[in-house]
Amino acid sequence: MFSGIVEEVGRIHSFSPSSGHLAISAQRVLSGEDGLRISDSVSVSGACLTVTSLEATRFHVDVTPETQRATWFSELHPGAHVNLERALRFGSVVGGHLVQGHIEGLGNVTDIRYDGDAKLVTVRCAGTISRYIVEKGFVAVEGVSLTAFDWSPDRFTFTLIPYTAIHTTLGVLKVGDTVNIETDQTGKYIERFVMSQER
Repeated sequence: MFSGIVEEVGRIHSFSPSSGHLAISAQRVLSGEDGLRISDSVSVSGACLTVTSLEATRFHVDVTPETQRATWFSELHPGAHVNLERALRFGSVVGGHLVQGHIEGLGNVTDIRYDGDAKLVTVRCAGTISRYIVEKGFVAVEGVSLTAFDWSPDRFTFTLIPYTAIHTTLGVLKVGDTVNIETDQTGKYIERFVMSQER
């Protein structure tokens, strides 16, 4: 479980789509007593992956075929940047919202415009995703906890403040870019419960 508050932007060292082996260069998530350990969960641009080995300045994970299909990770290449967050520990402050790291699908950036110092970013997505996004509700884009607004059945908009733009990969988004999306899971549980009661 994660909070959607990115700790650092890592850099892809190497990736083999056929084997799924991914090596990521990082600093902050590897340092200190709470640094990543083998078997730890780590959010990589929103996808929960398991650390398989460690080096001084990089860590390794495996990306399954299912994760490659659900994300844009098949396009990863050396030098690409990804958002990183270590898993929450009991008692941790949740600055964003509870994020599982289970990418539900992809969205495409259709519009970026300025609103003062902030950017308004509009993302088009499938109805199977947008049905679980509500006005002023939580949504995780590239692993970043955000608030959705200006919702419609096939798109939503979020505000990107300067701090988040600087400290995550969202700051370099362009129209046409593909992003990983995870909605707030609460709506799905409620829907499943209601549907089971109607049977």
